Amino acid sequence: MIKVKNKLTPAQKKRKKVSKAECRKKYQGIFINGKQVRIKRPLTVDGLPVEQFIENNADPIWLHQNELWELIPTSELGSMIELKTEEEENGIPF
Repeated sequence: MIKVKNKLTPAQKKRKKVSKAECRKKYQGIFINGKQVRIKRPLTVDGLPVEQFIENNADPIWLHQNELWELIPTSELGSMIELKTEEEENGIPF
């Protein structure tokens, strides 16, 4: 007995196409040990990975509140700057 394959209706085709597009947005295909596997896509904000977006756009206060101290920019000049006294400003060395 030959099994006859029925064609999909236009509504079924549309649903299949939409679900396939959603699946492509959520998952990406990679090869692991010679087999193709679907894994969840990494989160992005405006096309950038979340970590890079936070690093570029967050201010030091927000980083401190969220305990991301390693991302807080520190300048080496901050520790080297010494307050000038009035004598140094007037040109008196001692």
